[in-house]
Amino acid sequence: MRVQDGTLRELGQTFVQWRQWASWECAAVARSARRALTGSGPERDTAVQALKAAAAALIAWALAGWWWNAPMAMLAPWTALFLVQSTVYRSLKSALQQFLVVVVGTLLAAGAGALTGNTMSAMLIALPVTMLFGSYARFGTQGLNAPTAALFVLVYGTYSGFDILHRFLETLLGAAIGLAVNALVLPPVHSRSVRHLRGRLPEESAALLHTVADGLDEGDMGQEDAEAWHDRARRLTDRVTDLRTARRWSEESYRFNPGHRLRRSAPLPPAADWDYTWDRITNHLEAITRTLAETAVNRSGEAALPGPAPRIVAELLRAAGDVCGLDDTLEGSDSTGKDADEEAARRTRDRREALRRAYAAETELTSVFRERGDALQDALAAVTADTIRLLGDLSTVAGRDPEDGTDEEAGARHGDNAEAGGAGARE
Repeated sequence: MRVQDGTLRELGQTFVQWRQWASWECAAVARSARRALTGSGPERDTAVQALKAAAAALIAWALAGWWWNAPMAMLAPWTALFLVQSTVYRSLKSALQQFLVVVVGTLLAAGAGALTGNTMSAMLIALPVTMLFGSYARFGTQGLNAPTAALFVLVYGTYSGFDILHRFLETLLGAAIGLAVNALVLPPVHSRSVRHLRGRLPEESAALLHTVADGLDEGDMGQEDAEAWHDRARRLTDRVTDLRTARRWSEESYRFNPGHRLRRSAPLPPAADWDYTWDRITNHLEAITRTLAETAVNRSGEAALPGPAPRIVAELLRAAGDVCGLDDTLEGSDSTGKDADEEAARRTRDRREALRRAYAAETELTSVFRERGDALQDALAAVTADTIRLLGDLSTVAGRDPEDGTDEEAGARHGDNAEAGGAGARE
């Protein structure tokens, strides 16, 4: 009796879990459908591509099956359905791959069938060969179409030259329709992720620098706090990797795409030069937070950064965070004309002022470093060298100030500080 009660209880728990899962899935599907209907985004892109694939298959069937009345009309919609890919370039590449593997699979199956005169014997010959041929890495996922085409030939038992020619023509028809629909009907352009990540990276970098500065200012930086900062910095480097991937995806979506210029919702993505600078900046942030995590508290329990160093580093990192937060990401701004120029000029002035404050703090930090001669000098030297490198790349973000020459002076200070930091690190 107890065993039966336990089984019923387990079944009840399983039912509740499945009901919760079904509820979550239905809610997620409803949210995705709502996003697809109310605004642009990945959900709408997915829905558009799915409807385009269905439309391409219907057009291919109408031409091959209804109008042409081809003997193997199914091949046309089948090919068109799978060639509405996420980019026009990928559709073209898949069309070439699919046609090649279909030709090879069909010819091998026809040859095996003509040679043996028996479907089972022909499968024993054709399927292993077509599976090995389709597994060639250059064919990608289209390689499975080689044994599929061989199966079509052998199951239907059509080996004549007329039937084989029809298979090739119907496959070409489906490929042409799939390519045309994907390239001419709302051609897919994937630049939204690049702009999104390009905006998020400076914002998250600024938030991290301000958080670290606040923690140093409060004077209660512990090992857990420093490790949490380092973990956030590592995730920033992952953002840069995501940005590179998104940029490659965006560049691919513009290749062989004849209609992307007609789409006002898909402007050109930002230039790639910006990525290299921020790759270095995020690496510097990871190095700074790693140094803080490694030297948060030394063996004697004293603060790792001596004297006024925590306050100075906090000022430096807060100013550096201001520079990051003011990075020029006005591509999506609604400002136009004179207002946009004034906004850009204001942001430039604010960035350069923040950079001046950061360099002033860096000069003060270097002075503290030169005055120290105890065991705490190693930690201070590491932080000093890391912040020097960070400010060097932030100068690229903030630009030069030709009016007062302050940036040139900052650059000179940067060279002196780098020499001092390097000397401290060697000592």
